[in-house]
Amino acid sequence: MIRSLRSAVALTAVLSLAGACTPAPTKTDKPAATAAAKVPYGANKAASGSFVHDGVTFYYEVYGEGEPLLLVHGNGGSLGMLAAQIDHFKAHRKVIAMDSRDQGRSGDSQGPITYEQMTDDLAALVDHLKLGRVDVVGWSDGGIEALLMGVRHPDKVRKLVAMAANLNPDAIYPETSAWVAQMKSTMPADLDKTPEGRRAAKMLNLLEHEPHIDPKLLGKVVAPTLVLSGDHDVIQLRHTVEIYESLPNANLAVFPNSTHAVPYDDPKLFNATVERFLDTPFKKKDRIADLVSSIEKASAELAK
Repeated sequence: MIRSLRSAVALTAVLSLAGACTPAPTKTDKPAATAAAKVPYGANKAASGSFVHDGVTFYYEVYGEGEPLLLVHGNGGSLGMLAAQIDHFKAHRKVIAMDSRDQGRSGDSQGPITYEQMTDDLAALVDHLKLGRVDVVGWSDGGIEALLMGVRHPDKVRKLVAMAANLNPDAIYPETSAWVAQMKSTMPADLDKTPEGRRAAKMLNLLEHEPHIDPKLLGKVVAPTLVLSGDHDVIQLRHTVEIYESLPNANLAVFPNSTHAVPYDDPKLFNATVERFLDTPFKKKDRIADLVSSIEKASAELAK
């Protein structure tokens, strides 16, 4: 039973690698992981708070001072999985992270979960803390919520970062589907008989049946958005490109030789990429005009 339950929890994290199946740090991960571990992110009473929205008690933590940055974790995870991001950005920003409903230290809700619900939970947190407009960085499920923040709550966001998001359940690669099917076959029939099992079942239902976001909705997102992916992600690269092309004000970056777990595996690269986007004024590039401008500048320098 325990082994099957662990498989179920791992399965709910397949699109985020932010749950019980997160791989152990490698030797190259140790410096970042050790630095982040000095603070018990996700279980730090000194930085924690709670509030009630939609009948659910939500747990969150706040660090640092400066422009507000909202970090959003993935399926089956908790804010503690964003330790490397909190540790980095809190030095010069006010960083806020919350455990999503039915996950981490937040309370349970009635019925199935939707990404629209979780997005509205984030908006409620922004209102609760009187943050005004925030930058939002989301990983996997959190990336979906970041995009929906731009759709549903445009008055609450400045810039958005969506790492490995998807708009529908069919956006994963075939080998990912095979892995899901294999692990699902080991799940107990009575999975929903325990509190932990009910949570895992909810996350699995979310993974299998959500989201269903019309790409045309992304055309309403005014906020500058950075779309990110690993080149060996579980989300199909063509789907990530579709998200990018559906947004009116977007940049795209694909991390080389990387999986869905870039924020954990290579936080230095991930954080630097996000930080550059957030700190640089957004300028929408013209495919031809900006190319010609650069060529002319380069030619002028060579002519000197």
